[in-house]
Amino acid sequence: MNNYGKKNIPATIILSIFAVVFILPLLYALYTSFLKLSDIDKLVGIQHWTLESYLKFWKDPNYDIPRWFMNTVIMTLITVAGNVVINSMAGYALAKLKFPGKTLVFFIIVATMTIPYQVVLIPVYVTMAKLNWLNTMASLTVPYLYQCLFVFMMKQFFQSIPNELLEAARIDGLSKIGIFSRIMLPLSKPGIISMIILNFTSTWNAYLVPSTMTSNSKSYVLIVGLNSVKDQFFDRTNVIMAGVVLITLPVILLFLIFQRHYIEGVATSGLKG
Repeated sequence: MNNYGKKNIPATIILSIFAVVFILPLLYALYTSFLKLSDIDKLVGIQHWTLESYLKFWKDPNYDIPRWFMNTVIMTLITVAGNVVINSMAGYALAKLKFPGKTLVFFIIVATMTIPYQVVLIPVYVTMAKLNWLNTMASLTVPYLYQCLFVFMMKQFFQSIPNELLEAARIDGLSKIGIFSRIMLPLSKPGIISMIILNFTSTWNAYLVPSTMTSNSKSYVLIVGLNSVKDQFFDRTNVIMAGVVLITLPVILLFLIFQRHYIEGVATSGLKG
């Protein structure tokens, strides 16, 4: 073993310990969700596993889990799609286009990133109420179709693309929109995937905003709906863990599918300041 490999042994051990610490709670939740109530905290074989906890959620008429799940899917898809389009275009404009007030706009975006969202939640709520958008999908999506963090991230990514490439495209007759759609977007795939994963995670797991904007159970998203019935299952750990799995699993699957692009995108977006 060379010296480089020896130096990395402590780091590998530490990272492995952290990985185990983070993955054990998820494995416990997944395992427990398949158990009968009588088998909780026992080590039983797979032949004793059951889908009873999940069927309790999906088939019990007292809990509108299918509607809450679809509300979450729709909210997440609309929000992610809006962020991909708006943040990418804004990042491209700030990175590659020249227009009056560009520096001021970028300063405002960076400054806005330092403001906790809780500060603006009340004004957003009042606006949604005046528009009669409370308890609608619009209140869960429209105010969040643009996020300063992702505009900043996409700007950094677009800055890493050589200007010579854009000049060559202009010489070939491409317009600014053509350059953006045919040159910049394909090259920014890792950055866009990183934005999708981060935005998907924050939207799918969002609780504060959906719980503030909705009071009708038919408008609940999954995490708000499950929280509203958690007291009914306080003594049923397997059912609670089934809810945890329903909330967590889609995010983990998305990251596992696109992790290579995500790591590349995050690394590239930090190359230039």
